[in-house]
Amino acid sequence: MKNIDRNDLPLIIAHRGASAHAPENTLAAFQLALDAGADGVEFDVQLAKDGVPVVIHDANLLRTAGIDTKVADLMSAELAQVDAGSWFNKAHPALADDLFAGQHVPTLREVLRVVGWSNGLLYIELKSETPDVEALCAAVCMEIRDSNLLPHIIVKSFRLGAIPMVRLLCPEVQTAALFAPNIKNLLKRKKHIIAIAREIGAHQLSLHYSLATRKLTSLAAEANMPVTIWTADNPKWIKRCRKLGIGALITNDPQKLLAARDL
Repeated sequence: MKNIDRNDLPLIIAHRGASAHAPENTLAAFQLALDAGADGVEFDVQLAKDGVPVVIHDANLLRTAGIDTKVADLMSAELAQVDAGSWFNKAHPALADDLFAGQHVPTLREVLRVVGWSNGLLYIELKSETPDVEALCAAVCMEIRDSNLLPHIIVKSFRLGAIPMVRLLCPEVQTAALFAPNIKNLLKRKKHIIAIAREIGAHQLSLHYSLATRKLTSLAAEANMPVTIWTADNPKWIKRCRKLGIGALITNDPQKLLAARDL
């Protein structure tokens, strides 16, 4: 990564690409985010039937492709023929683009090739619903461990047991423990979040923005554990991140947050 000036913080990371303006987790969404100047992209990975890691959020294709079929039941070559973009044109006619209708479910390798020129951060989320998380960890690590992009990659998951697996298979990669708002119902004290993340060997925290309190970010700083928040589309989070020492912000609308940061 380039040297970062404090005024460039927080880094603006595009959630599933520029998903406010293009169909999520498609090559078009990633390209749009990088063209806008995003400091990185975030995306979801699970396995196709043939064990190839593919980039898509839902376990089922119904929402983004109109097909009531599980991702795990199709080969990666079949997923490459799926229309994963037309739904966006129908849902957002004001943002419709003929290019989107030709978007497919990309492989991890395709996405790395598209974003590789950017020198930005790449947040890879291992989907926690994956039946065989060990196979997913192995497949993703196989793709990234010899990549020249490795220094820019952060692998994260709600499936916290995946983190030590990734650390074992790819010791050089940065990892992040993902925490959703419901963690507050399970843990009474914020320091326990830090303890869990350290116990599994995570390098960083990836928090829902509602968890990003001064106390927790202070504890994370003491533990030398960088914090990223998700998914924040309100520009007010730029100042709040600076105040709390949050280094990166994941957003659906990188264009809007970049404009707010650069004011």
